[in-house]
Amino acid sequence: MGRTTSEKILARASGVEDARAGEIVKARVDAALIPDLTAILSFKAMRETGRDRVWDPEKVFLFLDHVAPASSIRAATIHRDVRRIAWEQGIRNLYDVDAGVCHQVLAEAGHVGPGMVVVGADSHTCTHGALGAFATGLGSTDMGAVLATGKTWFRVPETIRINVEGAFPPMVTPKDLILKIIGELGAEGASYKAVEYTGSTIRRMGISGRMTICNMTVEMGGKTGIVEPDAETARYLMERGGETPGWVKSDPDAEYERVYQFTVDELEPQVSCPDNVDNVKPIGDVEGTPIDQVFIGSCTNGRIEDLEAAASILRGRRVKKGVRLIVVPASREVYLEALRAGILEALAEAGALICNPSCGPCFGGHIGILADGEVGLATSNRNFRGRQGSPDARVYLVSPYVAAASALKGAITDPREVLEA
Repeated sequence: MGRTTSEKILARASGVEDARAGEIVKARVDAALIPDLTAILSFKAMRETGRDRVWDPEKVFLFLDHVAPASSIRAATIHRDVRRIAWEQGIRNLYDVDAGVCHQVLAEAGHVGPGMVVVGADSHTCTHGALGAFATGLGSTDMGAVLATGKTWFRVPETIRINVEGAFPPMVTPKDLILKIIGELGAEGASYKAVEYTGSTIRRMGISGRMTICNMTVEMGGKTGIVEPDAETARYLMERGGETPGWVKSDPDAEYERVYQFTVDELEPQVSCPDNVDNVKPIGDVEGTPIDQVFIGSCTNGRIEDLEAAASILRGRRVKKGVRLIVVPASREVYLEALRAGILEALAEAGALICNPSCGPCFGGHIGILADGEVGLATSNRNFRGRQGSPDARVYLVSPYVAAASALKGAITDPREVLEA
């Protein structure tokens, strides 16, 4: 019986010839990312193991991205302490408040490649499966052990294969696809599973779309989401000088726990409704719902393709009076590219508030907090109660096209209607 991509990666990282679903392995870590929110706890956990030094400072990546720049004395103190830790530990890869969201920056800086084991003290670390890595989030205590030893244990996950065929209709995107998948499988439908995305639709998809899909795998409980590396992966890595420890793919006779088939030819824009990500409906079911704020950004949909999609709707138009449109590029690189391409100018002229790259509104840290009774529309990945501000606010998750069209109309709007208007 053949092996899945995840089984092969974890076998290599564990130094064993074979690693099968259900087995416990102790894997070497190729990259460990830690954002500001969890950094202090992670290093405290490392010291509690009796170790004072990280196992390899070149493989540790620190990010000041969640509350960036600092919006409180507490956040400023954390940032100061993380900078000190980086200096004391000899960690060169400290990405300060100007860099952007950890998942975007780690990928675009070429730190991730196929076959790697990437762990992060942030649940959306699974984003890096888009580049063929086994990537997953850890708690601060587990991250402390990684910092001390360079290893962590895994129960090798069973793999769910999701085969996607067909071509997206206009203004339907990978975000609509992953919302559709989550809606069908449910919030616990892939609990502790590796979710392998394949099929002609995925193979035609750029790395940005693959990152969106892998990013939200954790929203259905997945341990990791992963796309087999291919020519598109090679192109991206070549541009970034990325590493390729192992060009790993599943065997044709690999064993999968379940296989799902999806087609996108007739897929409609999807909306995740309050207060659970798997409460997904076609846009027609919620069209016309009034909104107070629109947020376009995050590690899910804050890349250049996402900003251009929004600009294609808003260029030459004006956001509905009374609606706040907040745009947060995912990284400094994205910000500059969008600036030079005139995308930010188009969005600003339409009435958008352009903010610095950060996690910002996604987790309700700062920028664009929702008040009691307000309704927010976001391109981010979670809409739990209180996620983006007041527990009495309501958040809908959508694609950048839907976000932009809705900002224009002041209510949830099918972007295809704007296109036809």
